[in-house]
Amino acid sequence: MRDTTTPKEKLLKKVRKALLEKRDNPYPNLEDKPHYPPTQEMLEVLFAEEFLAVSGQFAFCEDEVQFIESLINLAQERNWHKIYCWEPALQEILKLYEYPFFETDKEFEQAEVGFTLCEALIARNGSVMLSNGNAAGRRLSIYPPVHIVLAYTNQLVLDLKDGFKLIKEKYGNRLPSMITNVTGPSRTADIEKTLVLGAHGPKEVFVFLLDS
Repeated sequence: MRDTTTPKEKLLKKVRKALLEKRDNPYPNLEDKPHYPPTQEMLEVLFAEEFLAVSGQFAFCEDEVQFIESLINLAQERNWHKIYCWEPALQEILKLYEYPFFETDKEFEQAEVGFTLCEALIARNGSVMLSNGNAAGRRLSIYPPVHIVLAYTNQLVLDLKDGFKLIKEKYGNRLPSMITNVTGPSRTADIEKTLVLGAHGPKEVFVFLLDS
């Protein structure tokens, strides 16, 4: 007798049979197991290597004085004049050393540099974790062609899950509406497979890591 069962019906029959048969999970602890082999490298070194590999620019600073000196040299070299900073903690540092910046969004369309803090640095893939929970909001890390981040060594974590843990500890159940992970400058290769930096955001991303 010819079998008139369609392939779809055969598949559904197998699915129903599998659902009725209870089997032990062959990998009960899979989610608890690490996805990567352990690393012995210092988080600072691992982050710097991965961040530089995705066209980021990195500088380690022992203290605020070295940070300000590095920032002044970089601004003079690039001829930056319109640096925007909206986060009070970061503004305090810049004001302490009398470094000029815009603290409102006046003439924001002419911004050359957006200067922000961050939530965490993800060493495993050289990423910067940002949110709109800080005063910088969404715009300051996206609109200006250059994004500068000041981070601290106590914000360095190995993996994304560790970064989300920091955010959870900081904000509790009132999480920011935007949490994003920035891995180097914005890029696209949609047009003729040619890599273009700055297609949807900053062309350059700098991270100054300050010892804490």
